[in-house]
Amino acid sequence: MSRILSHLMGVISALALLINTLFLGVFLYAFILLRLILPNALAKRIANPVITAIASLWLGCILWWLNHVHRVQWDIQGLNRTGKNEWFILSANHQSWVDIFVLYQIYYGRVPMLKFFIKKELAYIPIVGQAWWALDFPFMRRYSKAYLAKHPEKAGQDLLETKKACAKFSEMPTSVMNFLEGTRFTEYKHRDQQSPFKHLLKPKAGGLAFAIQSLGDKFEALTNVTIHYPEGIPTFWDMMCGRFKRCSVRIQEQPIPLHFSQGDYENDGELKLEIQQWVTRIWEEKDTLLDEMKRS
Repeated sequence: MSRILSHLMGVISALALLINTLFLGVFLYAFILLRLILPNALAKRIANPVITAIASLWLGCILWWLNHVHRVQWDIQGLNRTGKNEWFILSANHQSWVDIFVLYQIYYGRVPMLKFFIKKELAYIPIVGQAWWALDFPFMRRYSKAYLAKHPEKAGQDLLETKKACAKFSEMPTSVMNFLEGTRFTEYKHRDQQSPFKHLLKPKAGGLAFAIQSLGDKFEALTNVTIHYPEGIPTFWDMMCGRFKRCSVRIQEQPIPLHFSQGDYENDGELKLEIQQWVTRIWEEKDTLLDEMKRS
């Protein structure tokens, strides 16, 4: 596909996405308003299921476009555990906004809707941000080291938000998705971090640990997803233009030690170190797997 044709496809895809979003957004806002008006118990029973159905339909349209218009080729191995009435906790390497649609491609209709930890600033995106709020996606506010030096009272605030979100997740089967790197991989970030991994940034175990401790008795295992783009990491615009053509995914179920959900990650130094070492081993194996996938 020539550059001009690919950009034309991008414009067509963007218009299709906009029409899809605006059309479903009307119904979304109507039921968000209903949710705000109704008593909490009634809102959960009436408004919330419809809001989830609207979001699911929006995603289904995007995935249909990827599979039937752009015809992405998928190589997915290891998808052995699914179920709409179970709780899942997932993690994946993070390279692009496209990762989110890859994960929905894998799990759409197979598990409860994936709920991501999202940066607070993204809550203000029209329609989509309000949908994330209505669906109880956890919003995280990341503070820089410089900011925390001036405002030490804000330390640990992001983890408190994780706890609040997990309290809601305990009410019904949920799939919790956490990008442990906390940000998308770039060569600059990799050098700046002096990451010990060849293809990954350093993982942050705190959010995962709090999710496990809040809902640990509901999780059978950590679903560890490794994403590789054989033709190079695509941007969101690449996906819209149809330049995202191939994706390889490997899925592994990592047993979660039972005592991880029974301790106090924040105040127990020994447990904190053990969980961090567990996450590091998972990341070492993921780094080796990515190396093999890139060479194959």
